[in-house]
Amino acid sequence: MAQRQSAGLVVYRLRDGEPQVLLVHPGGPYWQRKDQGAWSIPKGEFGSDEEPLVAARREFTEETGLSIDGAFTALPVVRQSGGKYVHPFAVEADLDAEAIRSNLFSMEWPPRSGRMMQFAEVDRAGWFSLQDAAEKLVSGQRPILDALRRMLTSGPPDV
Repeated sequence: MAQRQSAGLVVYRLRDGEPQVLLVHPGGPYWQRKDQGAWSIPKGEFGSDEEPLVAARREFTEETGLSIDGAFTALPVVRQSGGKYVHPFAVEADLDAEAIRSNLFSMEWPPRSGRMMQFAEVDRAGWFSLQDAAEKLVSGQRPILDALRRMLTSGPPDV
């Protein structure tokens, strides 16, 4: 079985000399009331036929409705507890978190009702300090913040 892999963008900006990162909150009824430990970098799965950075940019657009250009820096790959590998790419940009428009997905809701409903893959986005982001992020992505902090203080990592 092939390893499950995702790629995502770690969008950051500097405010008063302090970095902030853009995180997204998953949409749908299961995540509606979850906050701490529920947010993510915009990311998604990719196959062996796609380059990680191409996938990260595609997923960012699908989840936010925005496209992004800039100098992308590969951060170290992170293995989440479920076994999925995340390929993060840092990029500096200042985007309006309120302007996101996510793609939709369908699921049966309520369960076993036979009714299909559509939900936004991402229901909101926000800018967070690195400290606040560490509390909001799913635990498997927290090492990405450490890598971003190292990159911002000492330059791009050797990946």
